[in-house]
Amino acid sequence: MIRSIVSSAVAGLAGFAATKAVLRSRLRTHDSVVRTNHAGREVSLIEGPAVTAGLLAGGLLIEDPRQRAATLLATGAAGSLGAVDDFCESGTSKGLRGHLSALARGEITTGAIKVAGIPLASIAAAAILRTGSRRTGLFGCARPDEGISWAAKACDIVVTGGVIAGSANLFNLLDLRPGRTLKAGLLTVAFADHVHGVSWAPATAIAGASAAAWPDDLAGEVMLGDTGANALGAAIGTILAETADPVGRRIILAVLAGLTLASEKVSFTSVIEATPGLREIDSFGREDV
Repeated sequence: MIRSIVSSAVAGLAGFAATKAVLRSRLRTHDSVVRTNHAGREVSLIEGPAVTAGLLAGGLLIEDPRQRAATLLATGAAGSLGAVDDFCESGTSKGLRGHLSALARGEITTGAIKVAGIPLASIAAAAILRTGSRRTGLFGCARPDEGISWAAKACDIVVTGGVIAGSANLFNLLDLRPGRTLKAGLLTVAFADHVHGVSWAPATAIAGASAAAWPDDLAGEVMLGDTGANALGAAIGTILAETADPVGRRIILAVLAGLTLASEKVSFTSVIEATPGLREIDSFGREDV
């Protein structure tokens, strides 16, 4: 177990570092990777592909084949579709409502492709997770799969996919200030209900990639963008979906759905800055950028 944990963390860090080094040498000042942040400062999007690569490198070391396949599928698809929106963006629609409205008008934007593609990939990953005899309860207890109807299984697959896709979307919504998404990811992983042999390897891969990304992200020199934020959220969502029982997954999905709907009306940044505790966590280690 210790070897698996250390290996996943090292793989996450190494995958990030290697990818970032290659991208930095080739694309550091290229217009396609330069964006303007909230403070009007130019930042690079190379962090997103690098974090995604780190998560995938760590995901390769997950021992359970079902969870490994599901994690790689969800993380890879979320990161890839995020990259399409980052680097091939079309249309001016923003947010879930904006993309859905564009679709209703017959306008297919890169954001709409992402909005449709990530849930589909997440449901496919969920089908992989929910196939087989092993199930984990809320506290990591194995549960038999007998006696569960096909309708209940199908519903659980949809809910599981919703947790993965909802997590990918929520972490993308948080990527509005340096370090915010990384902090949210690390805190979620730290306080998740970990299960021996299920969550430690993917969690340490997330920790390794996040630790590698931390300095430049907090300094406001790079940003995750849709690529990195979606991939990070999907990886975390896969952990949450696999370690929770059916009731827990429904609760998590309800919370994610509520936060997503709230984001259409309320600014997360305003809420964070007005809330003691959250404000200090959000600003910790961040330069004035």
